[in-house]
Amino acid sequence: MSYRVIADLSPDERAAFFERDAGIDAVRSDAADIIDRVSTEGDVALRDLASKHDDVEVGNLDVTDLAERAHEDVDDGILDAIETAAANIRAFHERQMPNDWREEFDGRELGRRFRPLSAVGVYAPGGTAAYPSSVLMGVLPAKIAGVDHVAVATPPADPMNPVTLAAAHEAGADAIYAAGGAQAIAALAYGTETVTPVQKIVGPGNRWVTAAKAEVRGDVEIDFLAGPSEILVVCDETADPELVASDLLAQAEHDPNASVVAVTADEATAEAIDDALDTQVDGRDRADIISDALDNDASGVLLARSMSEAVLFAEEYAAEHLSIQADDDEAILDRIDSAGSVFLGPNTPVAAGDYASGTNHVLPTNGGAKRFGGLSADAFLRSTTVQRLDSAGLDALSESITTLAEAEGLEAHAESVRRRFE
Repeated sequence: MSYRVIADLSPDERAAFFERDAGIDAVRSDAADIIDRVSTEGDVALRDLASKHDDVEVGNLDVTDLAERAHEDVDDGILDAIETAAANIRAFHERQMPNDWREEFDGRELGRRFRPLSAVGVYAPGGTAAYPSSVLMGVLPAKIAGVDHVAVATPPADPMNPVTLAAAHEAGADAIYAAGGAQAIAALAYGTETVTPVQKIVGPGNRWVTAAKAEVRGDVEIDFLAGPSEILVVCDETADPELVASDLLAQAEHDPNASVVAVTADEATAEAIDDALDTQVDGRDRADIISDALDNDASGVLLARSMSEAVLFAEEYAAEHLSIQADDDEAILDRIDSAGSVFLGPNTPVAAGDYASGTNHVLPTNGGAKRFGGLSADAFLRSTTVQRLDSAGLDALSESITTLAEAEGLEAHAESVRRRFE
């Protein structure tokens, strides 16, 4: 890898950075077929698809009873890490909970109240790696919001990953299902003989999972359609190139299609990051995946003409993870509106947010941060407005109400007000 100059990027090269997508179009039709089959055949389809796609013969789809045992048996060091992460995630998400309120507005008592969803599904990826951290990130905010039934779906394995199960137990999951891919999303959305249907599905996954979430959206709520992992590091000459490179590699190991980018206005720093990437990739356990991610068109080390150009690039990019490693990081942050989660300073690796600092790692990708934020406790709440008017308050509004109602041709609306003063 060698750095490129932002000003010299061709339209196609710019498009690779700014027109990222989840890659779901190629599999959406097949995902829809899987959803149709699961909604028709239920557990039979889940077991057959597990055999076909996961190479696992599933007996019990409901593996909830295994979680408590896994929590007791898992290595003490791993359990301590799970408990520390869970405590920090709880503390951060508890701060997000809104309060019901009512206030007086000249004879109008107006307010808002919040109530939790009753049933939520959390998808926890499996496949090339297990993600107990995703269990914590999905289950804990839902339980904090007061959701009664929080179910986890994670791909089947023989045996099931004990750390994932332990994390689900620690987080307070009410049900755990051995189901993965599009079929898991279908089961959570529509239910089977074993799986209880939910109102909302959250959590990251591969393009099959994302395509399935796109298909069921409307019948159930979802968090958002997420693509491969992303990181953008904005750095100046004070940054340590070795640390920048290590943060890029950390996200690159997720997926060959991950987008990992560093942008700086200092040429020596750009060159040093390139060198550090070449040096550090050797010896990594997932070196092949990392190398593929570094080589894809949406990754690279970029040289800006100024830090202002670097910041403009970052704002347009709208990264899932934005790391700012620069002397004036707070000033740069003040100029950024679009980012899923921001990591300030040299001692704040993205891995901290991925696991244990307390913030949520379920974040928008593909520029989604321009339109919405990451998963939070309030994502599991419904809001209801409440109002009470006294006679004087209604009288003060009556002319406005009746005038607007009649302008819209809705005479009965106007009459419903006038009758109160007869």
